[in-house]
Amino acid sequence: MPRTQHDYDDIPGTFVFDAERSRQGYGINMFCMSLMKEENRKAFKANEAEYLKKFNLTPAQAEAILKRDYNRMLELGGNIYFTAKLGATDGHSFQHMAAIMTGSTQEDYAKMMLGGGRSVEGNRSRSGKDKPAKGPKESKARATAKSKSSAKRK
Repeated sequence: MPRTQHDYDDIPGTFVFDAERSRQGYGINMFCMSLMKEENRKAFKANEAEYLKKFNLTPAQAEAILKRDYNRMLELGGNIYFTAKLGATDGHSFQHMAAIMTGSTQEDYAKMMLGGGRSVEGNRSRSGKDKPAKGPKESKARATAKSKSSAKRK
């Protein structure tokens, strides 16, 4: 069944882990959680494709795992904290995985994060790509208005 479209699907480079993705990725996430046990890590490393048969995975999910395509795993319902266990099983740090996922080197990724991360300009949404980000004053005013609106309904 195709995924229902949501407003937040418009965020570039992001797969929001919502209830629908959680259900979709249950097999991926249970596989990743199984890697917490040493005997499971050994069994997986001995024959990866065979080990994956223990889990209810789609062919696309199994392929993403075998290829270590972390972005695809997230798109197919994987949770970043669970998929990190696969990276750790392969001997990689979270920084290494994040660098791969952003298409950069570990050094460049670390510099970007130490420098404050990605700019929000152009990264809020695909439809708002060329619109300036809202300032903190405007965001605070919107939150205050929302709070007052909620209080009136009570």
